[in-house]
Amino acid sequence: MDLSEQGQQDPGPAVSAQRDGSAIPGGHKQHVTRADVAKLAGVSPQTVSRVANGHPSVIGSTRERVLAAMRDLGYRPNSAARALRYGQFKTIGVILYSLSATGHSETVGAIATQAAAEGYAITVIPVDVPTQDSVLGAFTRMGELAVDAVIVFIEVRLLDAGTVKLPPGVRVVIVDSDAGDRYRVVDTDQAGGTRHAVSHLLELGHETVWHVTGPETSYASQRRARTWRTVLEEAGRPVPPPLHGDWTAASGYAAGLKLAEEPGCTAVFAANDHMALGLLHAFQERGKAVPGDISVVGFDDLPESAFFAPSLTTVHQDFAEVGRKSAQEALRQIREHDVPRSGTDLVPTRLVVRRSTAPPPLKR
Repeated sequence: MDLSEQGQQDPGPAVSAQRDGSAIPGGHKQHVTRADVAKLAGVSPQTVSRVANGHPSVIGSTRERVLAAMRDLGYRPNSAARALRYGQFKTIGVILYSLSATGHSETVGAIATQAAAEGYAITVIPVDVPTQDSVLGAFTRMGELAVDAVIVFIEVRLLDAGTVKLPPGVRVVIVDSDAGDRYRVVDTDQAGGTRHAVSHLLELGHETVWHVTGPETSYASQRRARTWRTVLEEAGRPVPPPLHGDWTAASGYAAGLKLAEEPGCTAVFAANDHMALGLLHAFQERGKAVPGDISVVGFDDLPESAFFAPSLTTVHQDFAEVGRKSAQEALRQIREHDVPRSGTDLVPTRLVVRRSTAPPPLKR
């Protein structure tokens, strides 16, 4: 008997068999096979195989009939044996730093949904401290868990700096990283979103735009800060000194207290919505009206940003689309037995204009 066709016996007391292996009243056959399921469901053994492997070609009614037969007989496909036979474990690994970071849970959810639609599961390993050792340890654990591909997204620039060496030959997709010269990267258009944000403020008539950055170790923060500077320089505008934040509302609040004392500050671009919220709070405390005195633009388009006071103009990122594209690329590499292609696949961003931006006070 092919091991991939052998089910696992239910160890409960109701499952018993006669010496010839046939079922006895109140019990299941000792070794339920694919052929047993096919006979009960009235389909071919090949159809049972397709259902067990999550193949999309089986119509819904037939799939339900086969699944019902599997449940009735206590049939459970042997996934390890199937992997040995077909060379696939039907699992995608996900390594990430901080599941609670903005957009990460939505991205992982989209990866899981896309994978499940093609008969795959995902295994998630979070990295508590983003160091070379911890990332390599995560890859080692992924190897032990037997995955077909790995999707990696880590907020800090470990991969960008080349300090982490990924195992040779492993199918890999990178999210939110400047590693497109070595691996396949899926990311939102950080530069395009920043350009829209800063240009929007300049078009409203502001002389320049101040900036509250994210952490210096963050690829996304660096890309946004670099583009902010470039847009101002291209427009021939003065470039104010950036204020450094850490993605938190508290750091945005601290930056806002300083900016409230800058007489020439009429517009601020915050590298994320949480820091923009801190800015709004600081400006309110210091008697600065938004957008009457100072306009504020964020980045991310959190669901809550529409309910800030005032509602926040911000850059929308499609985190779910990043997840879908990441999973699609991983599945493509698995299907085509392909090594990772270099290059970056950018998901477009868009500016969402709300009530936190307006022309500067002197030009009204």
